[in-house]
Amino acid sequence: MEEKLRQLGDDTSIRKIQPVSGGDINQAYYVATEKQDYFIKANRKVSSNFFQIEADGLERIRATQTIAVPDVYYYDQKTTDEDMVLIMEWIDGEKTTATSQQLGEQLAAMHLAKNTAQYGYNQPTFVGELTQLNQWYDNWVDYYREKRLLPQMELAIQQNRMPQARRSRLTSLIEHLEKYLPSKPRTSLLHGDLWGGNWLTGPHGRPYIIDPSVVYGDHLFELSFTELFGGFPADFYHHYQDIFPLADYYQEVKPLYQLFYLLVHLNIFGEGYGASVDRILKHYVDK
Repeated sequence: MEEKLRQLGDDTSIRKIQPVSGGDINQAYYVATEKQDYFIKANRKVSSNFFQIEADGLERIRATQTIAVPDVYYYDQKTTDEDMVLIMEWIDGEKTTATSQQLGEQLAAMHLAKNTAQYGYNQPTFVGELTQLNQWYDNWVDYYREKRLLPQMELAIQQNRMPQARRSRLTSLIEHLEKYLPSKPRTSLLHGDLWGGNWLTGPHGRPYIIDPSVVYGDHLFELSFTELFGGFPADFYHHYQDIFPLADYYQEVKPLYQLFYLLVHLNIFGEGYGASVDRILKHYVDK
């Protein structure tokens, strides 16, 4: 860490190094030097561009000038078997009565920001440690089918987490996906992995979002995931909708958008998520 910080021009002594909890993938640390405080991630088991992709996503969000993200000072691209590190601004603060309002309004503004007319992304990203392949599509249903649901189904088959009944239902759903999802929703820049642990509070109660897996797609995809595991106050949704109202069909598509993230969790963590996957599949297929 001292070596990397010197490369940034911080030659001062390290006053404190403290492990930080909250993530499943990286080792994370609060590092305080005589000059400033840092948040540093380290990992040697991931792809060589793992931290570069994260930094690119943060920069793309920053460019919308809507919602705060941490400054990125440095990241490694692995050339040896040593730990790679990502060095960022340390964010710390206390929530105020305005924090959830700002989070809702600013996320909605990000979703409404000027963006590409196509769906997808121009490079792979990561969902957890799983590689998320991307490309550009003119049709959202095609992207969601071919780059989201099908790869997760194939991975689950490889890992013996796709029993026959589940596989049959998922296959049927994927084949008829256009019955349930809009093919041409408004394209929004999405954080892509926005659960309750991926936003935090900075100085003066200002909300920040972290750890993106960015994609351009239907903003309802993002909103659906925020509801899956909680972590967002009720007035966040009210203030979001003041800026970007939700379509009348949101409740109809929400389980189908949550299905992708449940399949990811099934593939990463195991059969504990199988019942939730099956419940959604039965909801759409067994009608």
